[in-house]
Amino acid sequence: MTAMTPEEAVRHVVATDPTFAVEEVEIRGVTFKAFRNIPGTVPALMAASRAKQGDGALDYLSYEGESLTFDEFRGHAHRIAHALRDDLGVRQGDRVAIAMRNYPELLTAIMAISSLGATVVFLNAWWTTEELDYALRDSGARIVFADRPRIDRLSPLKDGLGLTLIGCRDGEGQGDHDYRALYDAAASDAPPDVAIDTDDDFAVMYSSGTTGHPKGVVQTHRGAVNAVFSWLMQSVVAPLVTPPEPDAPEPPRPSVLVVTPLFHVTATHPVFLLSMPAGAKVTLMYRWDAAEAVRLIRDGNITRFLGVPTQSAELSEAARRMGETLPSLDYIGAGGAKRPAAQVAAIAETFPDAGVATGWGMTETQALGIGMIGDDYKARPDCAGKLHPPVQELRFLDDAGKDVPPGTLGEITVKSPANMRCYLNMPEATAETMQDGWLRTGDLGVIDEDGYVTILDRKKNIIIRGGENIACLDVEGALHRLPQVAEACAFSVPDERLGEIVGAVVQLRPDTSLTRDEMARALEGHLASFKIPALLWCQQEPLTRGATDKIDRRALRAACLKQMEETA
Repeated sequence: MTAMTPEEAVRHVVATDPTFAVEEVEIRGVTFKAFRNIPGTVPALMAASRAKQGDGALDYLSYEGESLTFDEFRGHAHRIAHALRDDLGVRQGDRVAIAMRNYPELLTAIMAISSLGATVVFLNAWWTTEELDYALRDSGARIVFADRPRIDRLSPLKDGLGLTLIGCRDGEGQGDHDYRALYDAAASDAPPDVAIDTDDDFAVMYSSGTTGHPKGVVQTHRGAVNAVFSWLMQSVVAPLVTPPEPDAPEPPRPSVLVVTPLFHVTATHPVFLLSMPAGAKVTLMYRWDAAEAVRLIRDGNITRFLGVPTQSAELSEAARRMGETLPSLDYIGAGGAKRPAAQVAAIAETFPDAGVATGWGMTETQALGIGMIGDDYKARPDCAGKLHPPVQELRFLDDAGKDVPPGTLGEITVKSPANMRCYLNMPEATAETMQDGWLRTGDLGVIDEDGYVTILDRKKNIIIRGGENIACLDVEGALHRLPQVAEACAFSVPDERLGEIVGAVVQLRPDTSLTRDEMARALEGHLASFKIPALLWCQQEPLTRGATDKIDRRALRAACLKQMEETA
């Protein structure tokens, strides 16, 4: 077989494979490109995936020695759906919340709720009672699936909000109903008979919200399934771009390890939802532990790993420590944040059989966006990759909303059916972000003539030093080159002469030290002199993180500035 370029392969697949045929559709008065022949809803996606899962007979969901076949998983979801409708009165359009760690019940609850045409409300399992109170008031959800720690936090809200709590795992016996009792008493394990429109709401998922309350991102069924098939298409395109050897064995069944919270889009969409039509097995971890992840991947022949950058770095370190190369891994991706460029080659060296990948997406795009893998990524470790075809469109805009040419800094702006419907109860924020189907992401970057996108920063994370714009990610990427630095965060520091100067806080690796002068000397040649931090704070403990496990830049900046003022 003659190798095709990626662009040729995409055109070939769209033209010849009916699964990935594309058409123009009108959604809320705006014309989009969308897949023509895919399932219209998330429950339909589950039903259509049965053939890919060995006609339902293959082991599908694994957790701590427990296992469900795909048909058993579907049966669980359908039984809980009937219980929600018959016993608790849940109807189409209602919102039902989930608040728990990554248990199997979280996945069956997602499918049970959506099978009724109700909307899944994902509650962050790390939230406090006050934060849970906001999201429940905002969403109007009154039924919550929860484990024991979340029930403890929800209990003070129960009477005031009229909550019905369904206890799961260690939460059984603590709420109004037990998951197992609802399952046992359900009338049927057949799919509920509900007519769900493809543009109905599938989920409300809360964004990180670095200021004020988080925004409830309303996602539709059409958006979720179009995102899933955009990723699925990559597995069809890949062998056309890099044809296998004639005598190459059949690739193993895909198998994914879920290591990030399922209340975030990185785990729900490109891992869980994609697993169904990909014919993949899903393994859940009780909590993140790098050495345990190495053992699970090795013993379970897991092929796919997608986590935040710190997790892939920790996995790599643990594997080296344990003398493991994990040959079953063919994909090791990073989402949620940019992986430091210095880590790319090291991870590729540790896992020689895996394609090291990066991706950019948002809760607002149902995780669909930009990415690349393998040699492309190793050659461009600072880059985010190319736009995932074929239903997305991409523009780079200036502050006035005008397109900028390739190579010029602009705001990444995307259009696809995967884009959110709105921010819940926030019409002004929705209007600011969504314009004629185009989503203003707030991320700044450049695109080159070949279509590779480099993300330089969030729009609000630019340091302006004497008129020069400095991207925080640029500074952080350089700091990650230093052997003493485990994590880094850059931010602006007020300066009377220049307006702002660069400050940074770093977590040091064990038994190391770093002064500001040592840092400055080490960065010479890697950063322009005006970008090198003028002020440096060092600490041994991990950097402060927000609700989505991303570094909390604002909190770190405030703490460092306060320390500076107290010292002065």
